[in-house]
Amino acid sequence: QVQLVESGGGLVQAGGSLRLSCAASERSFSYYYMGWFRQAPGKEREFVAAIRWSGDNTYYADSVKGRFTISRRDNAKNTVYLQMNSLQAEDTAVYYCAASLGGGSYYYNSITYNYWGQGTQVTVSS
Repeated sequence: QVQLVESGGGLVQAGGSLRLSCAASERSFSYYYMGWFRQAPGKEREFVAAIRWSGDNTYYADSVKGRFTISRRDNAKNTVYLQMNSLQAEDTAVYYCAASLGGGSYYYNSITYNYWGQGTQVTVSS
């Protein structure tokens, strides 16, 4: 059973930075995409960023482009990171890490992803 474990969430003032980490229990050579989604209270889960494991192509939601950076580290835990800069109150949400086994172009769609982490809270105070 694949497990994804997120860490790095917390409370930060507007304009500040946080870095989220997601460690996968299985080696990621079988993953096509790893991504981050978020869900704010009363809203649907939305795409934030994704990375194609082979080739390092990265993709971002327009709302975070230029502020967030997704990256990966090919180590024993096969970790994916989300560096979040210039945080705004609107970024407040629970952030989820996800991994897909399949490919295709729908990196932004949650149904593409087979495995999910438990989520980590990010709160930005204005």
